[in-house]
Amino acid sequence: MSTVLWIIFIVVALLAGIALGFFIARKYMMNYLKKNPPINEQMLRTLMMQMGQKPSQKKIKQMMRSMNNQMDNK
Repeated sequence: MSTVLWIIFIVVALLAGIALGFFIARKYMMNYLKKNPPINEQMLRTLMMQMGQKPSQKKIKQMMRSMNNQMDNK
Protein backbone atom coordinates (compact mmCIF):
# COMPACT_ATOMS: atom_id res chain seq x y z
CA MET A 1 0.00 0.00 0.00
CA SER A 2 2.89 2.37 0.69
CA THR A 3 4.11 2.05 -2.92
CA VAL A 4 0.76 3.32 -4.22
CA LEU A 5 0.92 6.29 -1.84
CA TRP A 6 4.43 7.15 -3.03
CA ILE A 7 3.33 7.04 -6.67
CA ILE A 8 0.33 9.27 -5.93
CA PHE A 9 2.58 11.68 -4.01
CA ILE A 10 5.09 11.84 -6.88
CA VAL A 11 2.36 12.47 -9.47
CA VAL A 12 0.77 15.22 -7.35
CA ALA A 13 4.17 16.86 -6.74
CA LEU A 14 4.95 16.70 -10.47
CA LEU A 15 1.64 18.31 -11.41
CA ALA A 16 2.08 21.01 -8.77
CA GLY A 17 5.60 21.73 -10.04
CA ILE A 18 4.42 22.02 -13.63
CA ALA A 19 1.60 24.39 -12.67
CA LEU A 20 3.84 26.52 -10.46
CA GLY A 21 6.54 26.67 -13.14
CA PHE A 22 4.01 27.75 -15.76
CA PHE A 23 2.67 30.62 -13.67
CA ILE A 24 6.14 31.81 -12.65
CA ALA A 25 7.34 31.76 -16.27
CA ARG A 26 4.20 33.58 -17.44
CA LYS A 27 4.61 36.31 -14.81
CA TYR A 28 8.30 36.71 -15.69
CA MET A 29 7.55 37.07 -19.43
CA MET A 30 4.75 39.58 -18.84
CA ASN A 31 7.07 41.74 -16.73
CA TYR A 32 9.88 41.39 -19.30
CA LEU A 33 7.63 42.43 -22.18
CA LYS A 34 6.27 45.37 -20.19
CA LYS A 35 9.81 46.64 -19.49
CA ASN A 36 11.14 45.82 -22.99
CA PRO A 37 8.33 46.21 -25.49
CA PRO A 38 8.92 44.38 -28.75
CA ILE A 39 7.92 47.43 -30.83
CA ASN A 40 8.96 51.01 -30.18
CA GLU A 41 8.01 54.25 -31.94
CA GLN A 42 10.92 54.11 -34.38
CA MET A 43 10.08 50.55 -35.44
CA LEU A 44 6.42 51.52 -35.86
CA ARG A 45 7.37 54.54 -37.97
CA THR A 46 9.57 52.38 -40.21
CA LEU A 47 6.85 49.76 -40.57
CA MET A 48 4.28 52.36 -41.60
CA MET A 49 6.67 53.88 -44.14
CA GLN A 50 7.31 50.44 -45.65
CA MET A 51 3.55 49.97 -46.02
CA GLY A 52 3.37 53.22 -47.96
CA GLN A 53 1.80 55.39 -45.27
CA LYS A 54 3.16 58.73 -44.12
CA PRO A 55 3.23 58.38 -40.33
CA SER A 56 2.28 61.43 -38.30
CA GLN A 57 3.42 61.72 -34.69
CA LYS A 58 -0.20 61.76 -33.55
CA LYS A 59 -0.94 58.49 -35.35
CA ILE A 60 2.17 56.82 -33.96
CA LYS A 61 1.35 57.89 -30.39
CA GLN A 62 -2.22 56.62 -30.85
CA MET A 63 -1.01 53.21 -32.08
CA MET A 64 1.55 52.92 -29.26
CA ARG A 65 -1.13 53.79 -26.68
CA SER A 66 -3.44 51.21 -28.22
CA MET A 67 -0.78 48.49 -28.06
CA ASN A 68 0.11 49.39 -24.46
CA ASN A 69 -3.55 49.27 -23.43
CA GLN A 70 -3.89 45.88 -25.07
CA MET A 71 -0.84 44.58 -23.16
CA ASP A 72 -2.21 45.94 -19.87
CA ASN A 73 -5.59 44.26 -20.39
CA LYS A 74 -4.05 40.81 -20.81
